[in-house]
Formats: sequence, C-alpha cells, structure tokens
Amino acid sequence: MNTTIIWAGAPLITALNVYAISPPPTNYGPLQTYAQSPFITNGLAPQLRSGFSMPANNVELSASLTAASIWAQNGHYELDYYQNQLQLSGKWQVNPSWQLELGYRGNYAGNNSLDALTIAFHDWFSIDQNGRDLVENDRYIIDAPNYGIEEHDFRGEMLSQGLYSYLQYQLYQTNQHGLSLGLSLYYSNIGQTFFAHSDWEQALQLNYGYLNGNHGVDVTLSQTYRDTPTNFNQMPYVSSNWFIGTSYRYQWYQNHFLIGQLGLYEGISSADDDFSKVATEVTLGYRYQMTQSVLEFSVVENMINADNSTDIAFTFAYRYRYGASD
Repeated sequence: MNTTIIWAGAPLITALNVYAISPPPTNYGPLQTYAQSPFITNGLAPQLRSGFSMPANNVELSASLTAASIWAQNGHYELDYYQNQLQLSGKWQVNPSWQLELGYRGNYAGNNSLDALTIAFHDWFSIDQNGRDLVENDRYIIDAPNYGIEEHDFRGEMLSQGLYSYLQYQLYQTNQHGLSLGLSLYYSNIGQTFFAHSDWEQALQLNYGYLNGNHGVDVTLSQTYRDTPTNFNQMPYVSSNWFIGTSYRYQWYQNHFLIGQLGLYEGISSADDDFSKVATEVTLGYRYQMTQSVLEFSVVENMINADNSTDIAFTFAYRYRYGASD
C-alpha cells in the first residue's frame, strides 16, 4: 500500500483542526448501500458517507442484505445471474475527531427469482429490456472469453468475500455543516471465489454533509487504488478509479424519511468495452427511524449504460446505535 496516499491529507487536517467540533442531532446520513456494477461490487467501492461524525463514544452496528439481478450482454461478454450481498459492520466514534469502522462483505450466487420482477419493473417504467426478455429466466452465466472467464450453472457458489476497515478524521463540524476525510482498506483473498481484484485495495475519500431542518445532503468524492495486474490476469483493470456520490433525504413525517442517491463510478476496465465507461446508479430509499435504530429499504437501478451495472437491486438494512449517554 502506498503510504503517500495515507498521509496526503495531513496538511489539510492540521490546518482545519482549529475549528470546533460539535455533535449534530441524531443523524444516520446516507443509506447503507453499496455499488452494484459486477466488477466493482466484488472489490472495494467507496461508500457514500455522512460528512458528520457520530457523538463521541457512540457505536453503530449494522447488517444489510442486497438481492440483485445482473444482466449485461454485448460483443465482449455476457453476464446473466443473481447476486446476494451480505454486509456486517461496526463503527466506533473514538472521540470527536476519529471514527473507526470494521466490516465484512460477501457476495453469493443464490436464486432470488428477480428476473420476472425485473422485466415487469422495466415495463412499468418504460425502461428498455436490453434483450433480457429474449432469454430464459434464472440463468447463471458469466462469459467473457477475451478475459479468460467462462462460468456456467454456478448457483450456490461464493462470488467474492472481503474484509474492510475505514478510518475517518473529522475536519470541520457545526450544527449545519460537516467535513470529514476517510481512508478505506479492503482485503479480498478469502476462499475460492469467481471474482478477484488485487488482494489489497485502498480508497481515500472526502465527505461533506449539510443539515437544515427536515433536509439533509451528503456528498462524497473518492479515489480507489489497487495493484495491477490483478488476480484476474486477463481482465484489464485500471489501477485507480474515481467515485462521486450524493444523497438527499427528507423527513416527511415524524420517524419517516425519503432518500434519493446518485453514484457515478469511473470505469474499471482499460479495454474498449462497457466496463470502461462510467457506471451510473440511482438509488431510491425509505428509512424508518426509531430511538436507537433504523430500518432501511432501497432500490438501486442502473442508468444510461445498460451493460456495466446491475439491472436492479433491493437492499434491506438494520442499523443500531448506542453510546456512553444511553
């Protein structure tokens, strides 16, 4: 890992450390979701995070499960399968300045029977089927002969597993504004899996948050780094790619929140294929917030480029927060 990346933000940290850091009202920030583009979701993808810290000594435990239908078909490859993603994590606000998170993420090719629902969803919203309605439902195919990948009938197999850590420093915070700098480290060489990036990946990100009454906005800018060539020797991964994400949430009645998010991921391939293009993912979600926890439901839909991300993905998440004041 390049230590230059880790300390790149040190001068900025020192310059802004003079500002007071005060905890905002209970704020869960963006939805607990993850990128769904096939070659991005099976490695490190920076998460859209709040620019605010949690109150000092607070701990948040979370679990999320995503059911996705993957479809991509062009002259370079054909992908048609289901992916189920489990994420378990815990984060601790060590003090007003520092936050630490540890987590596990696993992707599993289980049958979630989403093909029929995906076709219906595209019909309802007049979204092009891109050929999905011309093949049988519930297939398990990954064919990318140019990259030495040909897998069929792999239902029940593990696609990828990873352990990650995230360290965040709070640069600036008031009741309305929050700015934080974060570093992620991801390790993926666990067990026998189809998808493999480099064993280690890392990302540096800047998060900004804004709160005003019932409204909340968060923005993340990030750059991911990996060793190349990767464990997929014939897959032309780029050594780094950027991410820009934004989230808007509205508290429309007591404990109920409506949330919309947009994520743009730079292409992960250096070849002349669709995975070299920007992946655009739109997320719509609902959050029910209780005294110390939240329940979230969200839908992720690929936009603009149909052949470099999931057709559709549904995420259920539960987040529980407690701390010294409880």
